[in-house]
Order: sequence, then structure tokens, then C-alpha cells
Amino acid sequence: MPTLIRFVVFLAVLVGLVYAGMFALVTYVDPNTGEMTVRIPAEKVNPKR
Repeated sequence: MPTLIRFVVFLAVLVGLVYAGMFALVTYVDPNTGEMTVRIPAEKVNPKR
């Protein structure tokens, strides 16, 4: 039984670290916003048969 409790505590700590990392990324990192242009060649839009 102590091994099971140790495993559950280890998983809880691991999940807490992942959650803290995600929270830090959401809080401190700002995404770059801007317009993006992608040119599509005419051969891809109207393929020749």
C-alpha cells in the first residue's frame, strides 16, 4: 500500500509541475500578432488535366 501512495503522490507532483508550466506560459508569454500572406501558385489552384 505505501508503494501505491508514493506512486499517486509522484503523479500528483508531476501533474502539478505540468500545470504550473502551462500557467506560466499563459501568463508570461505574449503571442506575436500580425498579418501573414501566402502565395499559392496558379498550377495548384487550377490544375491542368
